[in-house]
Amino acid sequence: MENVTDRVSNPFDMRPPCERYVPGYGDANADFHVVGDHPGTYGGASGGVPFTNDAGIALQEALTEVDLLDSVGERPETSYTFLSYLHMCMPDDGEPTEADYDAMERFFDAEVRAIAAHVLLPVGERATRHVLETYTAQYGKVPLDMARLHGIEVLGTGWLVYPVRNPAHWEGNDRERLVSALAELQATDFRREVDLGRFVADDEPYYVR
Repeated sequence: MENVTDRVSNPFDMRPPCERYVPGYGDANADFHVVGDHPGTYGGASGGVPFTNDAGIALQEALTEVDLLDSVGERPETSYTFLSYLHMCMPDDGEPTEADYDAMERFFDAEVRAIAAHVLLPVGERATRHVLETYTAQYGKVPLDMARLHGIEVLGTGWLVYPVRNPAHWEGNDRERLVSALAELQATDFRREVDLGRFVADDEPYYVR
């Protein structure tokens, strides 16, 4: 199944209960879905695009090395990639509360399932914790140590998960580890699709994720 839309910003017209928010951005038929915490952590308040502060640009630059983005900047050109936040609303003061995250969960989950990417790239500890808890059976089985999990494959329930350390905390070869892991992944048949063509009238394949 493909999403038929040429919109790269907020392709599913999400309307969260706040005036200032940073919606999802990128390819609505993405193979890779990059998940951050909130706009106060990775930017987007001015341009409305996730991952556009210094840490976000560092991540963008790494993603261009493996052709997941075609350009870097306030409105990056995306290839097979979607960028979004757990909590898309701009925090009024400091960090969102647990209640705030809970209120935004339905928007985030709807977007994850609408994009139906093959690979989730949660960035930072909170996003990684949420993705592991919600979309894998691995929560509590692997230590939530971002230095250790960075760029390491975790099997999800319908997704592959590659946690990413907050780029603001990258050190040593963290960038190279991520680039290498994503390059190796793309060299494999990582897409999880099933041909349901036998259930339709014509002879054309019908792939779903």
